[in-house]
Amino acid sequence: MSTKVHLASDSRARPLSLYVTAGQAGDAPAFEVVMTGIRIPRSGLGRPRTRPAAVLADRAYSSRAIRGDLRRRGIRAVIPQPADQIGHRLRRGRAGGRPPGFDAETYKERNTVERCIARIKQWRGLAMRTDKLAIAYQAALHLAAIFIWTRR
Repeated sequence: MSTKVHLASDSRARPLSLYVTAGQAGDAPAFEVVMTGIRIPRSGLGRPRTRPAAVLADRAYSSRAIRGDLRRRGIRAVIPQPADQIGHRLRRGRAGGRPPGFDAETYKERNTVERCIARIKQWRGLAMRTDKLAIAYQAALHLAAIFIWTRR
């Protein structure tokens, strides 16, 4: 059985939250779990922040529910809309509503997630996914995240 890793990273390509699901699981249901696991360390004293200023995600996370959840929490969503969602909205005419805002300049910073994934995949066992149990794979992911955080 294959596994899928959902993660959030900071601007320095360090993992903030990791969540492992089955390979056939959708991305949107895992979004809330990843968001609740975020703890952004402060430079000084105080508790870690649990609410980032903005969330940069790929098209798989473009849903009305996710955008509404981010809006309720006061987090700016920078998520492109897939072509099929644009077509559905346009086909409905005025009833489709206006398109969600999208900042293309800010979205360019999403490469930090891809860099974080590349850093994690430097571990051969994680890149090849040789573990039979998901819990062993998740433990290796957390170990890799600890090493990434301690190196910088």
